[in-house]
Amino acid sequence: MSLADFFTPVDINKIVPGQGYNPNHLGSKIEVYTHAFPDLDENKPDLVIFGVQDDRNAVGNPGCALGPDYIREKLYRLYQGDYATKIYDLGNIKQGASVYDTYFALKTVLSDFVKKNIVAVILGGGQDLTYPQYLAYEDTEQKVDLVVIDSHFDLDESAEMEETDATTSNSYLNKIFLHEPNYLFNFSNLGYQTYFVSQESLRVMDTLFFDVHRLGELTGQMGVTEPIIRNADMISFDIGAIRSSDAAANANATPNGFYGEEACQMCRYAGFNDKLTSIGFYEFNPAYDSNGQTATLLAEMIWYFIDGFYNRKQDFPLQPKTQYLVYKTTLTHDDHEMVFVKSKKSDRWWMQVPYPAGGSMNERYHLVPCRYEDYTTAVAGEMPDLWWRTYQKLA
Repeated sequence: MSLADFFTPVDINKIVPGQGYNPNHLGSKIEVYTHAFPDLDENKPDLVIFGVQDDRNAVGNPGCALGPDYIREKLYRLYQGDYATKIYDLGNIKQGASVYDTYFALKTVLSDFVKKNIVAVILGGGQDLTYPQYLAYEDTEQKVDLVVIDSHFDLDESAEMEETDATTSNSYLNKIFLHEPNYLFNFSNLGYQTYFVSQESLRVMDTLFFDVHRLGELTGQMGVTEPIIRNADMISFDIGAIRSSDAAANANATPNGFYGEEACQMCRYAGFNDKLTSIGFYEFNPAYDSNGQTATLLAEMIWYFIDGFYNRKQDFPLQPKTQYLVYKTTLTHDDHEMVFVKSKKSDRWWMQVPYPAGGSMNERYHLVPCRYEDYTTAVAGEMPDLWWRTYQKLA
């Protein structure tokens, strides 16, 4: 079975405006699967875009399976930035006979892209598709860092997941956290709203040393999200994390959330991340889209992701050493030395967290992205919270 068997071509007649595209529009630059499926081995792209048309487990948001083509229509009309692109639009994965057939298809194609080092942009569908997005990394034999941008924790507390096989947009995190073998190293949530989250869920996140950040904590301080996003192998973006005045096209939209420009900023951070290999945009429902506003915002978010991707600095892993500055400091009440590394190319910071005794056979320390503020905290003699939480996960 080839990858082409999983995809249906784009119906370009539904996408292209009557006057066609300007030569500098993305619609003229992206190679779109309309008749012949592209040879990804012979002519490897940098990025692939594809839709997943399944919303059967999107709780309270039927109709979001129709979203991918509406996003394409707006994306193709945007101008390419000041760089040469090599992007393929592979069409859509249609829903299978069962939702698990769709999951299998997404896992299979995305796993192939990860192995080939082709970055994937997924247009959903329900956010339950994050689960097969995660499963695609199972064969990499490496730990995975997952970042979810969402106003909720999608941990369904109505029933114990051990007693049901359901995977929904409200419960997919249960599946990820309980999956065996466990290859999830870190989970981060950006933008949760406290009134949508139980205190028990917060205690679970704290017990597991996961990183969760309230919307209010990030408002006006989007730079806080950069090192968190920079640490991600994969990202799942629920359009419901954006306030309804900026993105109404979701049956579960709420008044509060990120502004549209903040969503675009996070997407640029994501594209800029050297280790990120997939990002999914989920829960967009065209039935609720007034004048195509939300589809336009999503297209702009993807544009910013592409812009970030083509401006990557390739400064991770940290080689050669001549391109980095090393800073060392000692805590006030401890003789422990803390080591920070700063890239000369991007001015971005990393922190070295040593593996506990017997923690790793091959490495002495784990590098975690951080901010300059973490360094100044250490210089002041205090241990950054990020260092401690990372150390606990390594133990």
